[in-house]
Amino acid sequence: MSSIVSVDTRDIRFPTSLELDGSDAMNPDPDYSAAYVIIRTDAADGHAGHGFVFTIGRGNDVQVAALDALRGHLLGRNVEELLGDMAATWRLLGHDSQLRWLGPEKGVMHMAIGAVVNALWDLRAKRAGLPLWQLLSSLPPEELVSLVDFRYLSDAITPAEALALFRAAEPHRAERVAQLLATGYPAYTTTPGWLGYSDEKLERLCREAVADGFPQIKLKVGADLADDRRRLGIARAAVGPDFPIAIDANQRWDIGAAIGWVNALAEFDPAWIEEPTSPDDILGHAAIARGIAPVRVATGEHVQNRIVFKQLLQAGGMDVMQIDATRVGGVNENIANLLLAAKFGVPVCPHAGGVGLCEAVQHLSMFDFVALSGTMDGRMIEYVDHLHEHFVTPVVVERGRYLAPTTPGAGTEMLARSIDDHTWRGSHAEQVRA
Repeated sequence: MSSIVSVDTRDIRFPTSLELDGSDAMNPDPDYSAAYVIIRTDAADGHAGHGFVFTIGRGNDVQVAALDALRGHLLGRNVEELLGDMAATWRLLGHDSQLRWLGPEKGVMHMAIGAVVNALWDLRAKRAGLPLWQLLSSLPPEELVSLVDFRYLSDAITPAEALALFRAAEPHRAERVAQLLATGYPAYTTTPGWLGYSDEKLERLCREAVADGFPQIKLKVGADLADDRRRLGIARAAVGPDFPIAIDANQRWDIGAAIGWVNALAEFDPAWIEEPTSPDDILGHAAIARGIAPVRVATGEHVQNRIVFKQLLQAGGMDVMQIDATRVGGVNENIANLLLAAKFGVPVCPHAGGVGLCEAVQHLSMFDFVALSGTMDGRMIEYVDHLHEHFVTPVVVERGRYLAPTTPGAGTEMLARSIDDHTWRGSHAEQVRA
């Protein structure tokens, strides 16, 4: 028997705004950051669970404070009991009545709960000697269903329907694991598309993305229509007439503006428009979807919980689901989101990039392929070539595909040196060791 002996948190920030990496119409100067948590035990194996919430700088201290507020729920707890029943563990954190009052199940506190849940899954996977995607894919369908909180979901999907979906995929798990290990999972890249980049850099990166084997690129839009038309023209000329180019407005528009703007860009044949309006405006997304068809609507990186995902699907406001590994209540709630997508027949193309999001979300897509959807058709994981060198097991992308990780854990552990070097000390000038 082992116990949790410490829950350590850190405010980690990277000065990505200096090169305008990550710049878009709503976030012109992001500093990619992580509110980071490490759960340590007294077990002889020495394993620790690592998790984080992705932010873009200011406010990271608030997110760390939310993580600190969960420390009392964990210290002294029996590790085997927590990890052995992750459904009960999720309820321990997610159903705390006083914490729920701050949401419920949304916002800073809910994301902190997600980080702790993810850290515990990281610890469980390390103890099992498996990468998280493979651990999840090995669980019995009954346990997978138990991980999901079906409260507020039963009008869209029931536990019995979820069990049937997992059972239907179960006979093919082994062959899909072999396929993943052999060929990896499709990726698309946002690297060319940041608004702060010059036209020359945009064109060069577009050509490099095609040469590197990516099947799709994505460009940020929404600041200026004439500028968007010029940049999309450059990108289209660089990649050719049939290569998919997605566009991303990062919540920039009202409903009418979104419809008008996307239709004004229709000649460039966008693969989808991502986050055209507020992530909470379900009916607005549905109106936009009707107004811009056949261009698809993709959203999800800022969707706060499974209930909003459910309603977007019910209303016809989402053609592509973009789960985020750190926005909702951790692995458990993202399994609920994957089940909803499977029930409604909507492809999942996760949001990634940032700090560690590629490392984390690849496990969810690969689990989905092996144990639930059974397909990669129309599915890709976003890829951005930023900050992977700070992780113990960084993602590996070759010829436009994520190679399946084989190292035990959830991929969320940062290097100790990177944690120390990039802990926030008031300014970026003081952040890195001399």
